[in-house]
Amino acid sequence: MLQVSTIEKDFERCQIGLEKRGMTDAKNLLQEILGKDQKRKSVQQNLDQVLSRSNAIAKEIGILFKGGKGEEAKTLKTESLKLKEESKKLNESLQTVESELQDLLYNIPNVPHESVPAGQSDDDNEVIKTEDKDIPNLEGNKKPHWELIEDYDIIDFELGSKVAGAGFPFYKGQGARLVRGLINYFLDEANNAGYFEVQPPIAINEASGIGTGQLPDKEGQMYHVKDHNLYLIPTAEVPITNMYRGVILDGGSLPIKHSGYTPCFRREAGSWGSHVRGLNRLHQFDKVEIVQVVKPESSYKVLDNMVEHVEKLIMSLELPYRILRLCAGDLGFTSALTYDFEVFSAAQEKWLEVSSVSNFETYQANRLKLRIKKDDGKKELAHTLNGSALALPRILAAILENNQEADQIRMPEVLKPYLGFDSIKK
Repeated sequence: MLQVSTIEKDFERCQIGLEKRGMTDAKNLLQEILGKDQKRKSVQQNLDQVLSRSNAIAKEIGILFKGGKGEEAKTLKTESLKLKEESKKLNESLQTVESELQDLLYNIPNVPHESVPAGQSDDDNEVIKTEDKDIPNLEGNKKPHWELIEDYDIIDFELGSKVAGAGFPFYKGQGARLVRGLINYFLDEANNAGYFEVQPPIAINEASGIGTGQLPDKEGQMYHVKDHNLYLIPTAEVPITNMYRGVILDGGSLPIKHSGYTPCFRREAGSWGSHVRGLNRLHQFDKVEIVQVVKPESSYKVLDNMVEHVEKLIMSLELPYRILRLCAGDLGFTSALTYDFEVFSAAQEKWLEVSSVSNFETYQANRLKLRIKKDDGKKELAHTLNGSALALPRILAAILENNQEADQIRMPEVLKPYLGFDSIKK
């Protein structure tokens, strides 16, 4: 969440950035936050004065009793009781205003980086690079992946619907091995790039959801286990970043780099059309995530490095791709700057999003109370970043569609050591 000190110091920048996101009432909301904070400071000051007077009286009463001045001590005791009642009311008032202030801050998104383009939908995203020279010419043989998987019997949506529901497919035979091979390849490449692998829980508590910004913003998109008040994770970013909730890191330990594979769960609203058919949108899917915790001054260089890492993965899979800088209106709630990667599906003849790489600056760290101890002993909030490296379903769809032939589906060269086969055959 935004820091009150940041809003005070850079009010105009915060206002312009939030208005860029489409928040027409940004100025009023920011002023309301500053007003709440002033009220909090005033109540805290009054409470401190009352507590200071109470402590002084307590000492004075002890001295009076020792000196045999009981009546004077009783008079002060009456005042002490009144001060205790006053401090109780001030404490209640302080808790109320702090809660109101926190609720306001939780519901305001991050301020976009200055490079984020204006715009309110994905139509306004900025394409910064396109590598489409290798788009295959499938001529009259092309089939979308939802037909290919039936021909080759590698994924079963009907069986998934029977066992769980729509959006929970079974992967079978060479399809299951392809999923496992992709996961292992992505994890190995992350390890080669210096990421320390963890396998985190796939359920989180409420504090973890708040820490990385899924709550209260995205609670309707997550599966909730009500009896235990746990949420199934939308991405490994959430449990991995929460490893450092409430932690003060030594500056010399940074950057921290983690990778992790998990299944991911999202209750996205269903709709009709090819854009959500087959593997294009699922309720459960597999993903390898990369996460970094870094010093503020290095975070944008780190973001560029993470973008390069994802780009190399997609290039190695021999897939046409493009990189987009998301506009303010399409930017995630917690992100300051996000790059999306899309691969081209030759059979569907459209671009499919397969990765997002984001810098959250201090937004998550402020919620997490994740700080860095500097050389001079002072503390500052860390910057957090994450990226999909990669999400499997649409990568899988593009591999199947772009490499289809009359009687087989060729596998990218880089995956063959992980699969034990060169092609998927009927």
